Amino acid sequence: MAFSLFGKRYSEPGEEPTEDDLSEAAPKAQQNIFGRMRQAVTRTRESFTDRVDSVLAFTRTVDESDLESLEAILLTSDIGITTTNEIIDSLRQRALRQKIEGGAELRQLLKEELKNILDGVSTPAPTVTGTEVILMVGVNGTGKTTTTGKLAAYFTAEGRTVLLCAADTFRAAAIEQLEVWAQRSNVEIIKTRQGGDPSAALFDALAAAKSRNTGVLLVDTAGRLHTKSNLMSELDKMRRTAQKIIPGAPHQTLLVMDATTGQNGLQQARLFTEASAVTGIVLTKLDGTAKGGIVIAIARELGLPVRYVGTGEKMTDLLPFDSTAFVDSLLDG
Repeated sequence: MAFSLFGKRYSEPGEEPTEDDLSEAAPKAQQNIFGRMRQAVTRTRESFTDRVDSVLAFTRTVDESDLESLEAILLTSDIGITTTNEIIDSLRQRALRQKIEGGAELRQLLKEELKNILDGVSTPAPTVTGTEVILMVGVNGTGKTTTTGKLAAYFTAEGRTVLLCAADTFRAAAIEQLEVWAQRSNVEIIKTRQGGDPSAALFDALAAAKSRNTGVLLVDTAGRLHTKSNLMSELDKMRRTAQKIIPGAPHQTLLVMDATTGQNGLQQARLFTEASAVTGIVLTKLDGTAKGGIVIAIARELGLPVRYVGTGEKMTDLLPFDSTAFVDSLLDG
């Protein structure tokens, strides 16, 4: 096993971040969350809000026809059949008990329904004494390794020490890709050769992180498909290895999902979470889809919180998820 310390900075516009990129990452993530979230859901809002407005603009007393129109809008935004039915049924019951007076009230009630779904699965990130171990899991092509690198930069900008573990020894060039992200975020990486034992790489990374009292150990695992039972078994082995070295580890297991895959990605994630003890979701490419309602479907159908969302291609384009900012960005014109 070997580890490398990368201290070189890059400054090519549009490719590598400058030193200022990293120094500004934490305040950028903490301030103006609404503005950044609003920008991330632009494509969804332009589609979703315009259609909602067309239903609500001239509504005086909400009737079944209005609810049916709203139902169609929710479905085409990838909120999903199950979740959409629950939302519409709740609004229908409200209308039956007490008339919903006008489109403005219906909009506010819809916002409340969406936020309640998101907040219903929201849990605080664990408070860890010593090294926090985070497993990054998911199928190939979702942006898992890229997201691991962005998280390294995000935590570093917060003032936390970070170590990367290249435990995806299954995919060609995965280790090299993570090395690039180690360079970009100026953190150390523990690696082995392609085809090596990922649990052995993890063991070395855990021992190094523990001895140095590293703040966060981010572990990039192989892109496991639910049909690959041997790879799922390897993930279980890695979990046991982590617990032996650092009790309570892994403290988080984050499943990386691609927002542009919509309901297909949700089905894949559902099967994946059944075998992986996932604790939260990182949703990539939220800015690249007009169907951002998948965030709601994830919360309701997977019962998992969205922890972070990818909002662009830059290193700093990773945003802690905020339910209020998301819902307001989606429904406030």
